[in-house]
Amino acid sequence: MLLEQLTPKDGALPAELLTELTALYASNREFHALSGDFPDPDDIRPEQVATALADEFVNHDVDVLLARSEGRLVGIAITLAHHPDQADPDPWIGLLMVDADMHGRGYGRRLAALVEERFRTRGRDAVRLAVLDNNPKALAFWTTLGYELIDHRLDHRLGRPCAVLRKDLHTPPA
Repeated sequence: MLLEQLTPKDGALPAELLTELTALYASNREFHALSGDFPDPDDIRPEQVATALADEFVNHDVDVLLARSEGRLVGIAITLAHHPDQADPDPWIGLLMVDADMHGRGYGRRLAALVEERFRTRGRDAVRLAVLDNNPKALAFWTTLGYELIDHRLDHRLGRPCAVLRKDLHTPPA
């Protein structure tokens, strides 16, 4: 699996890439129904995905990372180098999503490991993320990867109840 940073060209995403990203987002209907990130999880449109990603690109601490396997877009990760809360020393994984047709094949684990290694090589010693309280599958996924529950709070953007998880990055993955 290859990880590449997504950078818009002239403030926009190429149409072919936006089509791939829209298919990836749309494949995860169950997650979007839980999150409420899109008005209709059964009808996610390219302009909605473009707007969601444009909101990420305005923050210089955010990296949007695409995961490809054999040339196919299989996942996306959005990371935040610094949390808005200055008391929070750790970087965050804001989103990690794998094409739903590829679930259960290890792509999520590999993408998470690549993101962790990226932080590790940048001298970071831990990473955090938030899981919506109404998403037990995601909580099970992350705890299986060694993330530990450290807090419960509302997310900054929409005020949804979340579990905050943290993983120590001192030791290389097994």
